Amino acid sequence: MTTALNELFAVDRLFSAEELAIAATVRDFVARDITPHLAGWYETGEIPARDLARGLGGLGVLGMHLQGYDCAGTSAKAYGLACLELEAADSGLRSLVSVQGSLAMFAIWRWGSEEQKQQWLPQMARGEAIGCFGLTEPDYGSNPGGMRTRARRDGDDWILNGNKMWITNASVADVAVVWAQTGEQGDARGVRGFVVPTDTPGFSAPAIKHKLSLRASVTGELVLDNVRLPASALLPEAEGLRGPLSCLNEARFGIVFGAMGAARDCLQTAIAYSGEREIFDRPLSGFQLTQAKIADMALEYGKGVLLAAQLGELKDAGTLTSEQISLGKLNNVREAINIARTSRTILGAAGITLEFPIMRHANNLESVLTYEGTSEVHQLIIGQALTGQAAYRG
Repeated sequence: MTTALNELFAVDRLFSAEELAIAATVRDFVARDITPHLAGWYETGEIPARDLARGLGGLGVLGMHLQGYDCAGTSAKAYGLACLELEAADSGLRSLVSVQGSLAMFAIWRWGSEEQKQQWLPQMARGEAIGCFGLTEPDYGSNPGGMRTRARRDGDDWILNGNKMWITNASVADVAVVWAQTGEQGDARGVRGFVVPTDTPGFSAPAIKHKLSLRASVTGELVLDNVRLPASALLPEAEGLRGPLSCLNEARFGIVFGAMGAARDCLQTAIAYSGEREIFDRPLSGFQLTQAKIADMALEYGKGVLLAAQLGELKDAGTLTSEQISLGKLNNVREAINIARTSRTILGAAGITLEFPIMRHANNLESVLTYEGTSEVHQLIIGQALTGQAAYRG
């Protein structure tokens, strides 16, 4: 079925043989080692995060688009296809990889000292150390510049106090990249990043339970209570919000591809189910309304993959802008949710059970819609690019 969808839009010709081979390797790994366990993980709300990290590290997908430090150094499009295959399994799996490679590792790789890179990146690439990214706060999500987490100097050291919320990998992380205000609250120029080993006294990461979305993923809070760090913990090259926002753009790029993986899995499930389910003495797929739903979903899936491939081409050329990433994130996640919901209608009541992946994907995509920038934020980014007017406070 994947082949049929790809042939309909001739998308394979947009990727190199190496990129397609990487996608196939990830797809095989997921089918063998991940998919058989997902329903159970989702139902219990628990995953073997460390085993997963080591397996994904052995696969080479952690920080795979970064150069050096035992990272694979692949193209952006190869990384995107890997995200697509991972999220075809579950958004939580792609989130683990995305937070590790595009947020925590990228922050150190792009903004860190050579000492920080040597200490953390190789073991994170192998999955021997897990990272998380502390930006969002309980009252400051879409407006990170207002963060209350503070870092103050004490001699040569830094003292961090504050809370971060909705942090993927939090309670299993070995290292946290934490963003804190060093100046007056609301002054974005004072935001700085710190590399915080999670065994530092005063650091804790209680898990967030009772989630109805991303249940096959670790989510938690970061609590910083007089966490003392040496001067060497500061990310030396990152000043202001350009540091954390550059990391978010890396993660958003992976979502542009990843969301299409969830959409593809829902669409394939709906096509297969409708071919086997008989109603009024004929397959459900033989009815015009069913075919109309399938055709419309396939159209939006194909358009989403074509958009992702175009953005990957721009990223590999070094010309991709944040506004273009917002286009991809806004469109592809929004359409993926619509595909999941429509696919569920084809399955009827069966679509709400864990026997099929559709409701799991739909619930997960509700989180993907609002993390790494809500749909409204991306609409405003695009609106500003088109009108020249910033409407964030209007």
